[in-house]
Amino acid sequence: MRIIVVDDHPVVREGLTAALSREFTIAASYASAEELLRSRVDADVILLDLELPGMSGTEAVVKLDQPVLVLTAYASDEQIDAVLRAGARGYLLKGAALEEIARAIRAVARGERYLDPRIASRAAALEHAPRLSPRERDVLRLLAEGSSNKEIASALRVTERTVKFHVTSIFNKLGAENRAQAVTLAHQRGLIAR
Repeated sequence: MRIIVVDDHPVVREGLTAALSREFTIAASYASAEELLRSRVDADVILLDLELPGMSGTEAVVKLDQPVLVLTAYASDEQIDAVLRAGARGYLLKGAALEEIARAIRAVARGERYLDPRIASRAAALEHAPRLSPRERDVLRLLAEGSSNKEIASALRVTERTVKFHVTSIFNKLGAENRAQAVTLAHQRGLIAR
């Protein structure tokens, strides 16, 4: 099985390459997404960090037609959601044991999805969460802070009518009947932090 390792930290990249070469063929290793995209090397799985210089790992996933397993230290809900929606087949946190990384590589190569147990439940919740636009998220965050429509309009530099439109849309998407219920549901679904 051929893999490509992409990480901007030489020690991490070289350590992964050395450790994984005992079980897999290392087709290539790169320090950036741009290097990866310029190459025409085929692999069964690309092991990809998210925080890279230049193009991010999330941006690269969209452009890749080979299976991607993310291996990163970052696990915000936004990053998890974005990279899985972009098409990554797996998501592991750095610090995972070598055996788990190998298990994830094999699963992704078979066409399966593999999620780090530490984020699996969050990823599942994100998949079922209603899709709020960036502006709706801004309005929701301000609602959670207790802002009135007038205060939200001022903070976002829009009209109160626009705020009312977004509030109604948020209620509909969350299935809420009022502000307090919308905020409670948003917290439960991980749409806003507590």
